Amino acid sequence: MSDNTYGKLFRVTSWGESHGEAIGCVIDGCPPGILLTEAMIQAALDRRRPGSSKFVTQRQEADKVKILSGVFEDDRTDGPRTTGTPISLLIENTDQRSKDYSDIRDLYRPGHADFTYDAKYGLRDYRGGGRASARETAMRVAAGAVAWQVLTHLYGSDISITGALIQMGTKKIDPARANRTHLNDNPFFCPDPAAAQDWEAYLDQIRKNGSSVGGLVEIIAHGFPAGLGAPTAGKLDAELAQALMSINAAKAVEIGAGLEAASLTGEENADEIRMGPDGPEFLSNKAGGILGGISTGQDIIARIAIKPTSSILTPRKTISREGEEREIITKGRHDPCVAIRAVPVAEAMMALVLADQALRHRGQCG
Repeated sequence: MSDNTYGKLFRVTSWGESHGEAIGCVIDGCPPGILLTEAMIQAALDRRRPGSSKFVTQRQEADKVKILSGVFEDDRTDGPRTTGTPISLLIENTDQRSKDYSDIRDLYRPGHADFTYDAKYGLRDYRGGGRASARETAMRVAAGAVAWQVLTHLYGSDISITGALIQMGTKKIDPARANRTHLNDNPFFCPDPAAAQDWEAYLDQIRKNGSSVGGLVEIIAHGFPAGLGAPTAGKLDAELAQALMSINAAKAVEIGAGLEAASLTGEENADEIRMGPDGPEFLSNKAGGILGGISTGQDIIARIAIKPTSSILTPRKTISREGEEREIITKGRHDPCVAIRAVPVAEAMMALVLADQALRHRGQCG
């Protein structure tokens, strides 16, 4: 299986399966001299960790990360620092329940990658989806934490990357009430406290019904300079779109105004510019902080539509590997709204792209 690597200079290769012994990644291209501890990575992983509330999968994985290589500490440093060599990260799988999947080993689950894996490779790991499982995203979050250390090393502590769930099913936040200081006050990474309270009863009923629902995740990168990206093959928005679309269950990505831009006039869509005390200032941000594939210095804004979890208890029509028509119920421990745990994954993918682009920019422009 090819195509397990993200990035050009800051490169991340992930490995492992949902029900294997462990999952891991190798990060190549991280600059030397950056403070990096397991605790820094663990803090990011704990936000994505399964079993953290009744609204996510109850698979009980501690997701304890180990740094196997790429850092060194001696009495001349204030902690372990990156050496510039490949950083290898490992997370052991400790709560696999492969027996949950034994009844469906020869059935294709609707909405999953079972059929396409078989069509491409001629075999598949039916235990939780193997490489297609959202379990793989733990390593993206771990690598994203390393990317974040690179970004703060380059740009200081005033930058931020924050993701939020702004819609669950048909229920949306009220932008007038939204405040991202509330993101960690509820189990949904929701910036609207009133909406989060409403979502609890809504999702609890969906969960009890054995069903699932989708959601819309918004990620905002604040404080990054103008100039990241390139006008053709290295467009910042194109690489962001590819990275975000690679997240499990992602079905659409938009930058800035996104799909709304199709209904705007030129006057409405153009982000006018004036001269401010510290340089150019844009009067709006329909472009989502990116023009011609290059960052403008405004907030970089992206949104991802996440589909409902395909594993549900409602019988669905399917076929077996032999072509026999069957009905299937997917048992096991699944997220009633996988968009919740997609929030820290989306933040990580934004960090990976920006770290890669920042190092490429530094390499070309100094």
